[in-house]
Amino acid sequence: MKNLPEVPAERALRVIGGRWKLHVLWHLLEHRRRLSELQRLIPGITQKVLIQQLRELEAHGVVSREVFAEVPPRVEYEATPLGLTLRPLLESLCSWGRQHAQARGAR
Repeated sequence: MKNLPEVPAERALRVIGGRWKLHVLWHLLEHRRRLSELQRLIPGITQKVLIQQLRELEAHGVVSREVFAEVPPRVEYEATPLGLTLRPLLESLCSWGRQHAQARGAR
């Protein structure tokens, strides 16, 4: 994992930044999910990119992965306690995004 910036806001943006991480986190805040379920919930994301995003979020400690010893193997992902603390931030970002779109005349 690359070194994270020391500036707190920049560090936070690095952890959750990217095209898909917010989508992934949003769905994992509700409850644990399997990879295939996340793929269905996030149209347009490829399995390869989804796995990459999940690995990065896991490396940052905001998502956990559990592998069940079954045939075929079952893997589930969920937000960690640290990841759950991102809920208010994500809700605020959504609210700000709606306000910005409205102010700029977008939908």
